[in-house]
Amino acid sequence: MGKGITGMAAEQIIRLAFFFGVLMVVAVWEVIVPRRPLSDSKGRRWFTNLSLVVIDTSATRLIFPVLPIGLAIMAQKQGWGVLNSSILPDWLRVILAVVALDFAIYLQHVLFHFVPILWRLHRMHHTDLDIDVTTGNRFHPIEIIISMGIKLAVVALLGASAIAVVAFEVALNATSQFNHGNIRMPDALDRWLRLVVVTPDMHRVHHSAIPRETNSNFGFNLPWWDHLCGTYRPQPEGGHEGMSVGLKEFRDPGRLTLLRLLIQPFVRKPV
Repeated sequence: MGKGITGMAAEQIIRLAFFFGVLMVVAVWEVIVPRRPLSDSKGRRWFTNLSLVVIDTSATRLIFPVLPIGLAIMAQKQGWGVLNSSILPDWLRVILAVVALDFAIYLQHVLFHFVPILWRLHRMHHTDLDIDVTTGNRFHPIEIIISMGIKLAVVALLGASAIAVVAFEVALNATSQFNHGNIRMPDALDRWLRLVVVTPDMHRVHHSAIPRETNSNFGFNLPWWDHLCGTYRPQPEGGHEGMSVGLKEFRDPGRLTLLRLLIQPFVRKPV
């Protein structure tokens, strides 16, 4: 028990270190070489988006008696899940678990776009009128709770190891902040990176106000699922500088405050 608690404490330290490390690196990069000019108040947006990190984290820890790494430790001890029943080497189990978890998050993301009741929750993420490193943390707490439930189910079904869960969580958080970054990089580098990870230029298409572009490029971490499932769009029609970010029905910055965003899924019209 003590060993498990120590492992979970270490996981929290690792995740926090990567969270703040990536946040600072991308934030500085955005100042030095921005991809697009900002149109909305950065201070208000950052307050809203980072406040949601605190709210979302508190909600999941309050509601769930066990989180993914704790469940992974439990599953390993009890022999639950497909991978714990296999004779594969440990390193291969870790890779398979990380890839499978990433595919599950891709499928979840697609569902949150095409199931109307789930879209009402997820659309808050798309109401950001600019896209930068903090947009990667802009999610409604109810969406985060549902996502956590799905993640726990996948971890239990797979029998993912604690190492695999930590690797996946760190990678997902880091790449989510990276690929939402308002950062410019050479086109050649972007083309090469897209082979292995979702880049900012690839994911920015997903935040276009044009619905057919919003419903594309669902990957957060690995770019392969969009290619395999036919949801990949290489570039926005209007170009990255000219594209409109956000949703057409939510264009008033004064109506995108933290409180209004939290009640947004429960109202029929923009408030």
